[in-house]
Amino acid sequence: MNRVEFATAGVDSETRSKVSCRYKRITRAVNGEFWDSQSEIEHTLQVGSYGRGTATSASDLDVLVSLPRAEYERYDAYRGNGQSRLLQAVKAAVSATYPRTNIRADGQVVVVDFSDGVKFELLPAFARSSWSGEDFDYPDSNMGGRWLSTNPRAEQAAMKEKNDASNGLLLDTCKHMRKIHDERFSSYKLSGIAIDSFVYHAMGDWRWIGEGGGPAASPGAYENVLLDAYNTRSANGLFAFSLSSPGSNQPVDVSRSLECLGKVLRVMAE
Repeated sequence: MNRVEFATAGVDSETRSKVSCRYKRITRAVNGEFWDSQSEIEHTLQVGSYGRGTATSASDLDVLVSLPRAEYERYDAYRGNGQSRLLQAVKAAVSATYPRTNIRADGQVVVVDFSDGVKFELLPAFARSSWSGEDFDYPDSNMGGRWLSTNPRAEQAAMKEKNDASNGLLLDTCKHMRKIHDERFSSYKLSGIAIDSFVYHAMGDWRWIGEGGGPAASPGAYENVLLDAYNTRSANGLFAFSLSSPGSNQPVDVSRSLECLGKVLRVMAE
């Protein structure tokens, strides 16, 4: 199998243009509410599949919106799920800019669901220095409310480093798996972080070799390495296994993605 056959096109130019325009308007709306600023670029960070470089045109755009630390103290002091109140405040800020768009708070994020199929998921968060660099505290309004943490820059740096070492094979594999999911198994749950974390750990030292070359001396060898890793760790799909995100080493829940991950890997190995 050669590189042209394996790689996917990623995000098309039309989708990129829509995403860029809406990203700026959403950034400005949140900055106006929380930072008294009209900036279209400050205090936001592309995270998720876009941030890790593994997005396709079907991917949602995950955006971390960094808020003043004083806002954390204020919402943390609320009795009765300050996390939910924070999500509602972010929802209200964006709704003022997109009053006819379907916008809702959903557990940990504010979902902005445009009618043309482009979807943003906004994660309000508060920067905090840590031993690993910069962590962000973000709200989880489930089960009465709590704060969780993430380090997206560490994830992005780890993905970039391994992708460079593999001559692009890491990102190509992750995007290829998304394409198979979208085209053949879209009714099944398969999260982007589960794909990216699994491939990051399972691919070992495999890499693209040469211009237009493949990752293996024999066709299918690389794909079978990935499938074997899945079968070994999951007992052929019977049990969810522990998985951590690249760089930040935070736990990744694969339980809801387990079945579809196996389906996609088996298609690749055919």
